[in-house]
Amino acid sequence: MDAVIFDFDGLILDTETASYECWRETYAEHGLDLTLEQWAANIGGNGYHEFHPFETLERACTHVVDWETVHARRRARYHERVHQLECIPGVRGAIVEARKLGLKTAVASSSDCNWVHGHLKRLQLFSAFDAVRCGDQVHAIKPDPAVYQAALTALNLPAARAFALEDSAKGVAAAKAAGLYCIAVANPVTRNLDLSQADRLVDSLREVSIRVLLEDMRGDLADAI
Repeated sequence: MDAVIFDFDGLILDTETASYECWRETYAEHGLDLTLEQWAANIGGNGYHEFHPFETLERACTHVVDWETVHARRRARYHERVHQLECIPGVRGAIVEARKLGLKTAVASSSDCNWVHGHLKRLQLFSAFDAVRCGDQVHAIKPDPAVYQAALTALNLPAARAFALEDSAKGVAAAKAAGLYCIAVANPVTRNLDLSQADRLVDSLREVSIRVLLEDMRGDLADAI
């Protein structure tokens, strides 16, 4: 293996939990509950293409609501919360260890460049990656493999020489479709979802080293041969 490709939302920065919690708080303000089962359809993508929480909330409400104000308040609350977030525990150590082991590092995200670049720079991580590829640079987002293929092209590597770290089912599907070995690292929102399509599942990057993951990966790949 010559490289590791990181997802961003939910893997480096836990924006997934922040987004779900802010929407759930908005639902609660109107006497409604937003379940994780409903929200799960959107995890790993960019936008509300499968489940639109605002339209669902609007249909469920029987009272008159100033939706523009509600939406602005939720959005402000979300951005305030996200901009206070530090990396998910174990991420910084994983990046440092990967570099020490001689691996190239990249990010492949469904989110747009402004979002990903901005937060990586805020976290002082942007320069730690050899390549960063985002959803607005490719024709389709995850579960389509395009953003992973773009990252591999930027690294000048075939899929067989890199592996992916993902937190969502859509992300795992994208990595596998690109031909990558994929390790799923669950976060609080995705921990109870189906990530079984990943080659390996770990609870946290804080609890397992990149070196150990590489050793396990070699064993898995040797068994496959």
